[in-house]
Amino acid sequence: MVSLVSSKKNRYYLFLDELDVTGSSKDYFFLLSFSTLKTSGFSLKEKGGSFAQDLCAFIDPSSISFSSSPLGIIYNLSSYGWLPLLNLHFFVLYIYPFDEAATVAISTVKEFGSDLKELLLIVGLSLASPNDHRYNFGDEVPLSVNKIGPLNNPSETYQYYDLPFCQPGEVLPKKESLGEVLNGDRLTNTLYQLKFGVDKDGVVLCHKKLNQNDVSKFRDAIIKDYYYQMYFDDLPFWGFVGKIEDEHWTLDGKGPKYFLFKHVQFDVLHNENQVIEIHAFSDPSHVVDITEDIDQSVTFTYSVLWNETSTLFKNRMTRYSRASGNPVNQQVHWFSVVNSIVITVLLMAFFAVSMVHCLKNDLRKWSSGDEEEDKEVGWKYLHGDVFRCPSNMPLLCAVLGAGTQLLTLFCFLFVLAFLGVLYPYNRGTLLTSLAIIYTLTSAVAGYSSASFYSQFAETGWERSVTFSAVLFLGPFLLTEFFLNLVAASFGATLAIPFGTVFVIVLVYTLIAMPLLALGGVIGYRCRSEFQAPSATKKCARQIPSLAWYRKTPGQMFLAGLLPFSAIVVELHQLYATLWGYKISTLPGILFFMFIILILLTVILSIGLTYIQLTVEDHEWWWRSIFRGGSTAVFMFAYSVYFYCKSNMSGVLQTTIFFVYNTCICYAFFLMLGTISLHASLMFIRHIYHAVKSE
Repeated sequence: MVSLVSSKKNRYYLFLDELDVTGSSKDYFFLLSFSTLKTSGFSLKEKGGSFAQDLCAFIDPSSISFSSSPLGIIYNLSSYGWLPLLNLHFFVLYIYPFDEAATVAISTVKEFGSDLKELLLIVGLSLASPNDHRYNFGDEVPLSVNKIGPLNNPSETYQYYDLPFCQPGEVLPKKESLGEVLNGDRLTNTLYQLKFGVDKDGVVLCHKKLNQNDVSKFRDAIIKDYYYQMYFDDLPFWGFVGKIEDEHWTLDGKGPKYFLFKHVQFDVLHNENQVIEIHAFSDPSHVVDITEDIDQSVTFTYSVLWNETSTLFKNRMTRYSRASGNPVNQQVHWFSVVNSIVITVLLMAFFAVSMVHCLKNDLRKWSSGDEEEDKEVGWKYLHGDVFRCPSNMPLLCAVLGAGTQLLTLFCFLFVLAFLGVLYPYNRGTLLTSLAIIYTLTSAVAGYSSASFYSQFAETGWERSVTFSAVLFLGPFLLTEFFLNLVAASFGATLAIPFGTVFVIVLVYTLIAMPLLALGGVIGYRCRSEFQAPSATKKCARQIPSLAWYRKTPGQMFLAGLLPFSAIVVELHQLYATLWGYKISTLPGILFFMFIILILLTVILSIGLTYIQLTVEDHEWWWRSIFRGGSTAVFMFAYSVYFYCKSNMSGVLQTTIFFVYNTCICYAFFLMLGTISLHASLMFIRHIYHAVKSE
């Protein structure tokens, strides 16, 4: 029984109450609607041989033509996309005037299923489709092949059909996002057909004639432990191409022997009408010996087994993060957190006690006017030089602009991670987010560089804005161009197509550059004069000779070593995620370590700046940047150590590893250097303001 009831002007509510399913198990009641019906609630509950369903939806009659004839109603609705209604047999269908209640009794018998459990009553936009990951029994679930590559080189990947697998008549690449292209994903169609709920056993995929060249390709892939990656209903899964048996495992004692897997077993788990999990297993008993370069005929087959699970659809990605959630890894994470907290607390306590004591003594000596004691207080003599305009001012402001932009970028990424937007194997989302956020935060770079430059000079801020645009992006694009040439020469999927390059250049030209200029103009218009607690002398004070440990390299070593020692454990986890198959799904801990890194950078910057000033060295601007960014040098050194300890090899993987690690460490150098400079500036303003007050 279906009731069409009017409750508001030009708006009608459809209530579908009790539907009694009688007769054979193949009697189905089906109702479909599209653009004119929007569903706000849907539930289906089984009660013995009947189904009770509560539905509330609204119809805008202004978009539908009604008539007094029942068949006319069906015709008019079908013109608005209700074509499935024409395939059903309606015995009674009544529509009353809009301001009256109406009752429509619908009855039909149509056989198109084999089990009552496969009944799916679809109303409104709850139509089963791949878009909402809901399927009817027998619906074909999207399956795409992605890429192949050696197990030990995770970034070295090639297109799936670079190996002579069974190919469809026409290879159709899937449409991909910017992040998917940058990530090296190349999804294409396949001959495998997995229909929802339909088990298959020993289905022939194709009969393949392998020539000597094809055999050689497969054998080289097996030697390098090649894997393949596919996506089934947006769920990634992997399998191996073949296996190696050495002389200890072969019957004739001669080896090694190379075997190609020719059968794949797909095990799929589903919860009602949604796919939850999939695995691909290769049967060791279905192999082909390809040790020798001879022509062979191979029949590739596959089987599909469907089983039910109680896992909810919203939790289906959880299994990809189980490795990082085991007790051993949890202990490692917590050890890293405790180690960082101990280092931070001890360092903060040491510097707080030492610096407060020293500053109080210095201010007391300065206010007493004792000439003998004044000679021991060196930093107060720099009040006329410490706020002198730094050298290479446009470049320094560009560092501040680029560093502030990168810091904003990292903060936005953490927000997306906490909101659940970024999660493992969400294809291309991370790189897409990086590209979009970096483009939109160009205004931050322009504003930061122009506003800081304008505090010291009224003209020339345009140069600082221009430098901030190319300071990070310029080296990054140059290294990317070199990497793209290398990847293209190897035929790897990491090579960016020309069309994607054109889109990136177009987006940066039409969006990023105007935002950068806009930020620069706003920063210049909202400028304020640099407020120094003391006047700057015309002639700079001569800097005395310094011991080696007081110079820039020595301070950089100390300023970089302590923060690095606090984050090294979590840094290893991060490298294992980027350059391996370990998934780090703990954004909370990563964010906590990021805060620890910033705090240590600030503390060490303030402390080492004070030590520098006590020896009457007033050139602190650039040194504070180098001190803060020195942690990135240790990060890069550790990446070299990580590579040497890994199983990665080959020209392509080595190039990818060091190019991307160089860019990442360079970004951290700019970001931490910016934080260090701002911390040192705030500290210097505070202590010299205190001197002026005395």
